[in-house]
Amino acid sequence: MKSIQPSEVTTAEMHSYLLNSIAPRPIAFVSTIDKNNIVNLSPYSCFNFFGANPPILIFSPTKSVRDNVEKHTLENIRETKECTVNIVSYEIVEQMSLSSTAYDKGVNEFIKSGLSELKSELVKPPRVKESPVQFECILKEIIPMGNEGGSGNLVICEVIKMHMDESALDEKGMIDSTKLNLMGRMGGNMYVKASGNALLSVQKPTRNKGIGIDKLPLHIIESDILTGNHLAKLANIEKLPIDIDFKNIEVPITSSREENHLLAARLLDKGLLLEAWKLLLL
Repeated sequence: MKSIQPSEVTTAEMHSYLLNSIAPRPIAFVSTIDKNNIVNLSPYSCFNFFGANPPILIFSPTKSVRDNVEKHTLENIRETKECTVNIVSYEIVEQMSLSSTAYDKGVNEFIKSGLSELKSELVKPPRVKESPVQFECILKEIIPMGNEGGSGNLVICEVIKMHMDESALDEKGMIDSTKLNLMGRMGGNMYVKASGNALLSVQKPTRNKGIGIDKLPLHIIESDILTGNHLAKLANIEKLPIDIDFKNIEVPITSSREENHLLAARLLDKGLLLEAWKLLLL
């Protein structure tokens, strides 16, 4: 395994290591205005939410690695204390990328990217009309992480109003993220679309307390075929299913443990947990 210390590499190299390994990242498409009401729009992938009460979003406009210049977004929000954060879907990913061009101060990236300004209700910066989820925010704090090129600035914002495209809601009026066609940022020119085969359902152990891999039968733990992911799926149950009547669960059982493990692995990949357990216990 290759190991480095930040002091041993250039800032540009460290930046590349981080961008390519900490991914995919959500994208904050941030709209701000300056004290003269001139609009700016720019994307940031150093972004996430940090609590729901109050609802807090944090993004980080990083100083230019090349010349240590601050982002216009940072200058604007420092002046006016407001912004909108808009979520990026596949339908606007190219326009979002175009808006990240280092235009001169005063250039409206809405116009350059062909996106539409939508008047906000509680803050002055406009929302991105084409974005499926939009947040109106007020600034709580800016925390500088350093003074040199490549250093971040944590912009901590509180959401005071949220807007959601109704086509992305389920029957209960909650957001169905599978309907958003969200984009995630990778390194370099790469992005990931959070839809289709890219989506993976992983059962969270929130209601039940999983027994843990250490409590699985030894022949399962020591399997050369079942992966760590397979073992975790099997261990995410409250107790071994030895009392379950498997008569109505049909699976092709062989006389070879290796073959049974291969079949069990395929069943687990398809989400057929009880079928896999039948193969492994009989």
